[in-house]
Amino acid sequence: MTEEIEKIPTDPNEVLATAEAGMGRRMIGMGSLGLLGILLIYIAIVQSPALEWRLFLLILGVATLWMADKMRRSTGSQIELTETELRDSDGTRIALIADIDGMDRGFFAFKPSNGFLLRTKEKAENEWRPGLWWRMGRRIGVGGMTPASQTKFMSEIIAAIMAQRDLKL
Repeated sequence: MTEEIEKIPTDPNEVLATAEAGMGRRMIGMGSLGLLGILLIYIAIVQSPALEWRLFLLILGVATLWMADKMRRSTGSQIELTETELRDSDGTRIALIADIDGMDRGFFAFKPSNGFLLRTKEKAENEWRPGLWWRMGRRIGVGGMTPASQTKFMSEIIAAIMAQRDLKL
């Protein structure tokens, strides 16, 4: 006698897992970039290198400070996983779960620190949120400043959803 398992209806917008940058990691990352930017600008102003080097150091210092601010803004949000999509808490869709073709969590994978790599069926616009996630064509890297426990849990849920989806096909 076989028993039928009744599927419990779930809300497709219910957040199943989240990953966010830890405050300590944010402070170290932003502080390092900010200090580097200030040092580059200081060297360009105080030292007397040739004009070309002075301009190069100033541009590099300003770009580094811009990067620190971009990291500050991006790590202020979090990554949310629902039954249908992976998204940023600001509403940016990272990937649809139905569009995910594969996942790589291996040691030698080209992935962010403490994270995982997703491959999608369709290309999407390139986007980068330093410390949280990036997307280049069909590849999406999730992680960076996020704790390994949060991204591992998120990747396990994605793997389970993908396995359930593949069984239905």
